[in-house]
Amino acid sequence: MPTTTRDSIDVAGTTRTFTTVEPAGDAASRALVLVFHGSGQTGDKHRAFTGGAFDRLAADGTAVVVYPDGYRGNWNDARRESRFPARLEEMDDLAFTRAMITKLAAGNRIDPRRVFAIGYSNGGQFVMRLAHEAPGLLAGGAVIGATMPAPENFFATDTPPAPLPMLFIHGTKDPIVSYDGGTMSWWKRQLFKVGGTSWSAPRTARHFAERNGITAAPVTTRHQPGGTVERSEYHEDGKPPVTLYTILGGGHTVPGPARNLRILGKTSHEVDTADLAGSFFGLRRPRPGSVGANQKTL
Repeated sequence: MPTTTRDSIDVAGTTRTFTTVEPAGDAASRALVLVFHGSGQTGDKHRAFTGGAFDRLAADGTAVVVYPDGYRGNWNDARRESRFPARLEEMDDLAFTRAMITKLAAGNRIDPRRVFAIGYSNGGQFVMRLAHEAPGLLAGGAVIGATMPAPENFFATDTPPAPLPMLFIHGTKDPIVSYDGGTMSWWKRQLFKVGGTSWSAPRTARHFAERNGITAAPVTTRHQPGGTVERSEYHEDGKPPVTLYTILGGGHTVPGPARNLRILGKTSHEVDTADLAGSFFGLRRPRPGSVGANQKTL
């Protein structure tokens, strides 16, 4: 059984915390999966929110799974008009991420070349910031319920494009972050302390495909006849893939075993985000009959 521990690290005078789920045994060169939570959560709350689904990546023995805690419930993300404490107090979450990787690589037999990031909502915004600002830090990223800020709303310092495999998952009925992009309504801007315009989920996926040098149009398939999941794959030989899973009728949720608040919309149980990410990153075989069973891996 995996072992769960709580740990902390000092970053520029601020104590930052995280929960680590480590596989049993003493295998070397494990992958590291960082799971970044959404607004108002902590790492442990997000772990419960997803029904502990990502723990399975540690149970397989191939990865150490880490649930970091944002600063006062948020990450200093990619949106220029974010106004929560992590932005106002200029938290250096990139430095926090690097410090975690360094510490875990030293004590948990992590292969620093196999670091993957999964982010939900505000955490997904932070993963997109990492992808732009920290080339070479990640071996792949997954974003759930978040889309790219439009150029005028993009806060991150862009660097020369570094090809990176990216997985996106988004519901068409997301009541918080619209699948079609645009600007949040007044009450959402006030509640979540964010603003600005964002792209649609398909435009976001195309952006990352273009960064990877992919010029071919995506190939879109339905998971099963009459199902509610569409997979759009950007793929060219020799270039990192980009895949968008569109959850038809899905809400601002993480597809998988957990049942979330009705206000967030429907949670798809047709697919499992941990399976999708694990197989996309090449960390585990998908369960028989799951949507990841026919998915290309890295």
